[in-house]
Amino acid sequence: GEDSRGKRDGEQTSAAGESDFGPEGELTEGEEKKAAFGEEGGRAEGRGEDAQIAAAQLQDYDFLMKHFYSVHASTTAGRDLMKADMLLGTSMKLEQNPGVPQILIYHTHSQEMFADSDPNDVMTGVMGTGEYLTSLLQEKYGFQVMHHMGQYDVGDRDHAYANAEGPIEQLLAENPSIEVVIDLHRDAVDKHMVREVNGVQMAPIMFFNGLSRTKALGDISYLNNPNLTGNLAFSLQMQIAAAEYYPNLTRPIYLKGYRYNMHFKEKYLLIEMGSYTNTQEEARNAMVPLADLLNRVLHGEN
Repeated sequence: GEDSRGKRDGEQTSAAGESDFGPEGELTEGEEKKAAFGEEGGRAEGRGEDAQIAAAQLQDYDFLMKHFYSVHASTTAGRDLMKADMLLGTSMKLEQNPGVPQILIYHTHSQEMFADSDPNDVMTGVMGTGEYLTSLLQEKYGFQVMHHMGQYDVGDRDHAYANAEGPIEQLLAENPSIEVVIDLHRDAVDKHMVREVNGVQMAPIMFFNGLSRTKALGDISYLNNPNLTGNLAFSLQMQIAAAEYYPNLTRPIYLKGYRYNMHFKEKYLLIEMGSYTNTQEEARNAMVPLADLLNRVLHGEN
């Protein structure tokens, strides 16, 4: 979830139960656009004719935006930025080195919980889900992952992104081998969202990008992001891989106007997972396909 509806410095916080995107940008289950290829058209076994057709269609800006994205009313995502050939042509491949940490998982909003969480135990919320994702990436796929347990929203959710910026920057400076950063959140859509993927009930996943531009301000100079193209490439490649292998898993990629600390790395994902109405089990179940998708994209299989 965002703090202050995406604003960095203390604007009004969303009410309990309201989507973190606020009323303009709330994307409820019934309003979601179908992921590319549709729920019936996706191919869980791998690439096929549907994917090949979509690869050509992706060059059409209108098709790309309609099937893959939801754009908040406060920002713009024009043809100059949303070029599928550029985003798909940007390599997200990671040369695996099990001797050093290469992936960082952390939580700007560490206090986000689920329907059956213990409010006195943060490990029953999004942080526990992050720990499970860490174990999957390490034990099943051989990545070296650092799960950072910093809590930046305790008593001051409105400034969580600003609170996290310095410590995360320092952590990355101390661990230059880290190439991938995942900020794992839990959304606040006021609906119980459940997807069935390969016969398993799980919370849906939504990739989120901040564009550092708004309609009111244009490009925001003080929120410059030199890694914006890489950020967009990573989320789109993950979304396309999900559409091919787990076609019912994701909601459309959400684009909004600010930066959300995504400038730290090219390979940076901000992920909204389910909502406060989901159970811990539904959230954990979603980490299994997410880990597989990360492995595929980071090995250049997309």
